[in-house]
Amino acid sequence: MAVQTVSTEAAAGTANGTSAAVDLGPASGLSCRECGAQFPLGPIFACVECFGPLEVAYDLPSGDPEELRKRIEAGPATIWRYAPLLPVPADVAEKPNLNPGWTPLVKADNLARALGVAEGKLFVKDDSGNPTHSFKDRVVAQAIEAARAFGFTTLSCSSTGNLAGAVGAAAARAGFRSCVFIPHDLEQGKVVMAGVYGGDLVAIEGNYDDVNRFCSELIGDPLGEGWGFVNVNLRPYYGEGSKTLAYEICEQLGWRLPDQLVIPIASGSQFTKIDKGLKELIALGLVEDKPYKLFGAQAEGCSPVSVAYKGGHDVVRPQKPNTIAKSLAIGNPADGPYVLDIARRTGGAVEDVTDEQVVDAIKLLARTEGIFAETAGGVTLGVTRKLIEAGLIDPSLTTVVLNTGDGLKTLDAVAESSQATATIRPSLDAFRSAGLAG
Repeated sequence: MAVQTVSTEAAAGTANGTSAAVDLGPASGLSCRECGAQFPLGPIFACVECFGPLEVAYDLPSGDPEELRKRIEAGPATIWRYAPLLPVPADVAEKPNLNPGWTPLVKADNLARALGVAEGKLFVKDDSGNPTHSFKDRVVAQAIEAARAFGFTTLSCSSTGNLAGAVGAAAARAGFRSCVFIPHDLEQGKVVMAGVYGGDLVAIEGNYDDVNRFCSELIGDPLGEGWGFVNVNLRPYYGEGSKTLAYEICEQLGWRLPDQLVIPIASGSQFTKIDKGLKELIALGLVEDKPYKLFGAQAEGCSPVSVAYKGGHDVVRPQKPNTIAKSLAIGNPADGPYVLDIARRTGGAVEDVTDEQVVDAIKLLARTEGIFAETAGGVTLGVTRKLIEAGLIDPSLTTVVLNTGDGLKTLDAVAESSQATATIRPSLDAFRSAGLAG
């Protein structure tokens, strides 16, 4: 990924480089994940010292954890209940946005029985109920506040589908122009959902990595002046939206850490930010400090992080994606090495499953819990089942599995095996003859 060359003076101001105060709440600056170099808040995403990725640093609340819990619980039933812990202004809930978050944490006892997990110990965090039916609404909500602060006029992204729809919807609500870029062969449902909001939708001949390279070039060109790419030059802020999954899960568990989480891996950002969110809750005293394990899930047809993990490598070698799980089809994941570090540090693992196992898992979740997951959710549940069978996930401990999107977006994956049970004449005799009366 190309490095956007922005001076520290420009970083402290707006998208045009003019000096201006930036109000992003408790966010105090940007910090390099590799060398620790510090930078002012601004639309930059790579360290000018070592080219490492930047992330948001904070002056987080101090004082009585119980008072902070009460403050959070009194907030709106959206991610903005956690505004004191996010890079957003204090009045964020009053601004025009999609208000994502506070999605159900489903106690999945039927699924637990099918997988051999103890009753009351398995949960599905179902993020399909967000405004555009995926977790991407969380990260875009964060990015759009940074876009406002830095004076951008156009919202953009490179996307495997869900992000394009989330950017289009959020831009429409907030009054931004949008122009999003996708691979040319996405599922039709995601193409329609990205295009319906009235922004520009551009299909690029190639896979997601080709799309991402193009967007990085556009950022450095005068054509990209005034554009906020949510997952490139706004990436440090964008990624913080995934922390809200960690916050919600712990609050919904009664302010407790889960023992085990299974998380899908595309770029790896969601995985790393959930870990960051859990560590922040511990540091703030909002949850009891105890060990937890993070497990990463990939499809076999795009499994660069899983391959590196199982091979004992620290370097993630890019792959050319070939899987039905297109929302996870990122062959060169930016956060892949950090996923490896976290999985190993927490005692977790990274595993992959075949497309056939993805489909089986989608259907298992649907018939046990009434949740229709997109292919990414099938990957996550398929890996969960595989890890339980391998003895890597303890079925007696509290386990949370993420479903990050709605199955209506990936109908083709299960359409062939999910047809009418029978076609009959409108008569009781025909119903009996079809063997459906019992």
